[in-house]
Amino acid sequence: MKKPGPTESASALIDEKIKQLGDWRGKTLAKVRAIIHQADPEILEEWKWRGTPVWSHGGIVCTGETYKQAVKMTFAKGAALPDPSGLFNSSLEGNVRRAIDIHEGDHLNKTALKDLIRAAVALNLKRKSKSNLRSPRSAKKSATSSE
Repeated sequence: MKKPGPTESASALIDEKIKQLGDWRGKTLAKVRAIIHQADPEILEEWKWRGTPVWSHGGIVCTGETYKQAVKMTFAKGAALPDPSGLFNSSLEGNVRRAIDIHEGDHLNKTALKDLIRAAVALNLKRKSKSNLRSPRSAKKSATSSE
């Protein structure tokens, strides 16, 4: 897959990737994508790192990588997310990321996955709002507004 040009959108490239896979991995990636959009209709689709679908809202939420034996959803800040349903089954030793490997025939717990996606978005937005509060511009602004 190539990098998006001026007339190509990340969404179109993801569509093409799903079509090119043409097997259970394409169907699984399409299902995951639909669940992501159901969980957060405002999520942005991006195309990074030589052909990796990325979903972002206030920062990277997750990626959708495809391998011969699995479709992998890697959550950028997965180690900080609650996972009461135990969806994370890969990259468990990492300090920041966590992943879900989906193999052919695996059942997706859509409700738990939507909850995980929403928690990732909430964490991104929370961290983003905290960083805005700490930025020099906002500190300067609040210092001048109290005069």
